[in-house]
Amino acid sequence: MTRTVSGARVLITGAAMGMGRLYAERAVAEGARAVILWDRDAASLSSTAAILTERSNGVTQIAPYVLDISDLGAIAQTAQRVRTEVGNPDIVINNAGIVRGSFFWEHDNGDDTRSTMQVNALAPMYITREFLPAMMRNPYRESRIVNIASAAGMLSNPRMSVYAASKAAVIAWSDSLRLELEQQGFDHVRVSTIAPSYISTGMFDGARGPLLTPVMTPDYVVDKVWRAMLAGRPQLLMPWTVGLSKKLRGVLPLAAWDAVAGRVFGVYRSMDTFVGRR
Repeated sequence: MTRTVSGARVLITGAAMGMGRLYAERAVAEGARAVILWDRDAASLSSTAAILTERSNGVTQIAPYVLDISDLGAIAQTAQRVRTEVGNPDIVINNAGIVRGSFFWEHDNGDDTRSTMQVNALAPMYITREFLPAMMRNPYRESRIVNIASAAGMLSNPRMSVYAASKAAVIAWSDSLRLELEQQGFDHVRVSTIAPSYISTGMFDGARGPLLTPVMTPDYVVDKVWRAMLAGRPQLLMPWTVGLSKKLRGVLPLAAWDAVAGRVFGVYRSMDTFVGRR
């Protein structure tokens, strides 16, 4: 499992387009036994599944499932279908996410706050809980859980309050899960927590990368995440300035950090022109 996913069952959320589709393409290219696609966009999911099926040349089973992971009850139902129809996944990539680039008081509690927390924070927990027990019971099979968080979960930023809260929850839960598995001797199940800055997927259209933090391309990020996943790397921060910012935030007084982040790096103005995916 250190170099390839050949023979593995891989489940990806938000798999119909963007980075989710790129992860799926990578899994097919490396000869995965099955690629399980979860997405709420039925049309895009069907198109992606058809393309992947053609590329797989019969080597990889392509298994698309239409569901909205903000419906936490649907997660359990669909997970049971996956276990019955495909088998328990060896790799789970919790990729799906949503963002609302608004001031906190502009959020609607139902459509914005609740759905953001459900999709970004609760769904990865629910999904992982469905498939983790079987991973733990099979010490002869290396397993991976990849949780796509965000640099926003470590660094406060205007117009990202709810999104930042959801990603902070993912980071804390994901790394705690890593420690729990290590502590209890389940070393064959590795958890990777991914915290990138802005990526040019359309999700953050209009956002500007802070100083020395360019907006990254999806292909670049997927390659880095994939390598980290195969290696069982506990944490991946991208680009390097995210790690630097984390260290500075930990040692500087709050007023000094606000000055550095706001006036020097431009972090606090990075969402000023955000429009998001139309």
